[in-house]
Amino acid sequence: MAQLPRHHGWSIARIVPLLAGTVVLISTLLAAMVSPWWLILTGFVGANLLLYGAAGWCPATLLLQRLGVPATATSCALPQTRPLVTAAEPAREQDHTVLNHG
Repeated sequence: MAQLPRHHGWSIARIVPLLAGTVVLISTLLAAMVSPWWLILTGFVGANLLLYGAAGWCPATLLLQRLGVPATATSCALPQTRPLVTAAEPAREQDHTVLNHG
């Protein structure tokens, strides 16, 4: 089974959608339980997500940049795997030469 890439660290690219999803869920619950006026907040968050997707920034990204959050995550590389050696491809001998440090 293939492993999915893991995120290393928090970045603006991860925080903005996470924050937006949280605010949308909370404002939708408040609209259902308290007042439909909370849907204005949901629309505001949706408009900011459109701005973030189209222009690459929104008010939340400006705030996060001021707080020192990096724009992108650090290395998200998949684990290194060794290439398979086939029968048609002879294995390479390692050089075991001892170097003189004198």
